[in-house]
Amino acid sequence: MNGEPTQVAFAPHKTLLEVLREDLGLTGTKHGCELGECGTCTVLLDEIPVLSCLVLAQACDGRRVRTVEGMATGEGLHPLQETFADLGAAQCGYCTPGFLLTAEALLAAIPTPSRDQIREALAGNLCRCTGYLKIYEAVELAAARMRGEDAQPRPETIHGR
Repeated sequence: MNGEPTQVAFAPHKTLLEVLREDLGLTGTKHGCELGECGTCTVLLDEIPVLSCLVLAQACDGRRVRTVEGMATGEGLHPLQETFADLGAAQCGYCTPGFLLTAEALLAAIPTPSRDQIREALAGNLCRCTGYLKIYEAVELAAARMRGEDAQPRPETIHGR
């Protein structure tokens, strides 16, 4: 779990989402629809985004699970977390963990994604507060920073124009 060997006892019917929140206290992963339609419960399972509400926790034995709590390092926030904050891509923040982890998997696979690739990758994550534009821009900016480019947010993004 988040890079650390973890053992936990739980009822065999529990989903990964339930074990994360209820048994491990990792509340960054959110309860949303619990039907696999909103993306708020997204985590990385062996570096692949999955909807934790649809995965039985017992199916994760011996696998790597990463939640939003595992994104930051001892050096600070992940570039995606920084750009989401810099650009105001998170409004209420409920959907943000799912977006962050899905975007991280995208950038690991495609370091220079097009806007269409970002839009397609994030299509399973719903947000009720934003118009998605700032989220897409935050992913683009994080991608540039992760490639070592000295990218800055566009002025119109910072000022909300």
